[in-house]
Amino acid sequence: MDARIAVDARIAADIRYGSGTTLQIHAVRSHNAPTSKRRSITEHIRMKTNHPERVFPVVCVGGSAGGLDAYMRLLRHLPSDMGVAIVIVNHVRTFATLLHEILPSCTTMPVQLITEQLQIQPNRVFIIPERRDLHMRDGAFRLKPISKPRGWPDVITVFLRSLTQHWSGTLIAVIVSGYDGDGAAALCGIKDVGGITIAQRLDTAGQPDMPASAIASGCIDYVLSPEDIATTLIRIAHGGH
Repeated sequence: MDARIAVDARIAADIRYGSGTTLQIHAVRSHNAPTSKRRSITEHIRMKTNHPERVFPVVCVGGSAGGLDAYMRLLRHLPSDMGVAIVIVNHVRTFATLLHEILPSCTTMPVQLITEQLQIQPNRVFIIPERRDLHMRDGAFRLKPISKPRGWPDVITVFLRSLTQHWSGTLIAVIVSGYDGDGAAALCGIKDVGGITIAQRLDTAGQPDMPASAIASGCIDYVLSPEDIATTLIRIAHGGH
């Protein structure tokens, strides 16, 4: 069975540089979408566009248990010049993350542990620190104390929702191996602003709970192995869907 689920929303950004910098963003919906809905998406994105020179795709890769294998397999198949920012949101609560030390062996892109007000840039991999919620504001990362210190964290959901409010470029949410269902609650919001959503194929995940919850949300566009996720990200970065 085809793992692809039809995508009903896309964002196309047309940036032109002449005597001044202009940014045109169009929301393209299915033919039966109400005109008012198309207009509201366009206006929402224009409202967020304070820095058009920073508009590039952001890929949020969310995972936890078993996620390291998925991150490594994904990064090994991504080129260093795709023009997108990769943000890995691993919901670590009780011990320090080592991803910024491990993952440079899998990619030629710089890998950075996120610090307060670090500017997001394309062709880089960013790692969330432990015990922090991650937000985006004015093209920079913002860190706050984790909002759920007990129970399963929801740091992926928190960051995805922040992106829908404060980032004007294309958004791509990728949910890979992990326990619980972090991220699933934000996926429909990603699609509402024209973003793209991907879940790891369950038989390739060390712990399938998180991608299974993402698929159950009804808001997943693709269900793929880490290697096929990389291929799809490359195609999207080059303007294909």
